[in-house]
Amino acid sequence: MSQKHILIQGAARGLGLALVKRLLADQQTVITATAREPQASQALVALRDDYGESRLHLQPLDITDEDSLIDARRTLGQRHERLDLMMTCAGLLHDDRGLWPEKRLADIEPANLARSFAVNATGPILMIKHFHDLMTHGERAIIASLSARVGSISDNGYGGWYAYRAAKAAQNQFTRTASIELARRSKNLICVGLHPGTVDTNLSEPFQKNVPERQLQSADRAAGHLLGVIAKLNREHSGRVFDWAGKEITP
Repeated sequence: MSQKHILIQGAARGLGLALVKRLLADQQTVITATAREPQASQALVALRDDYGESRLHLQPLDITDEDSLIDARRTLGQRHERLDLMMTCAGLLHDDRGLWPEKRLADIEPANLARSFAVNATGPILMIKHFHDLMTHGERAIIASLSARVGSISDNGYGGWYAYRAAKAAQNQFTRTASIELARRSKNLICVGLHPGTVDTNLSEPFQKNVPERQLQSADRAAGHLLGVIAKLNREHSGRVFDWAGKEITP
């Protein structure tokens, strides 16, 4: 079997790191794992040392800095002529600079909206912009970005969370729009959004007390579910969003 070249953005921790671990179990995979400072992740460095540079390459990439994406694309292109899977795992729901899910209109802050869109919507489409040419090789390839059910407009029955909901809705629209263009270049290139469910990571940690225990997934379990969904995708699925169980999420 030929090697499969995989790019995981946001691989330093949480679900991204769990995906790297799962994928390395397949001896045919060669992975480029990116983060803003991948060398600062002890877990990533340990994996690189265990599996070797030929199986796992650590690449700096800041999803909010297009120059960083350009540099990463140049470096990856020097190592590989193609990609078979690209997963964008970045997500921003809260931070230590005042971003928090809004409960009321009065809570909306333009700066918080901009930061949320930069990571949750603009970042994923820039990944597609700069790396898609490595995936239009004619064979089956998957572009997947982590989305969220709260990005569904028709599913919004509770309100609130203005920035995150709107940014994820925009991300889903970007996914759909890109899938239409990319289908003209390679009919076997599949572009989807994936909702991992509630995963035990820093993103969900402040909100876990309201989540039934059976619905809170470990990062490893969620990674396994998502890779299972990816394995079953075909070109008719392109442009759509699916949850961790493979069920489609309506716009």
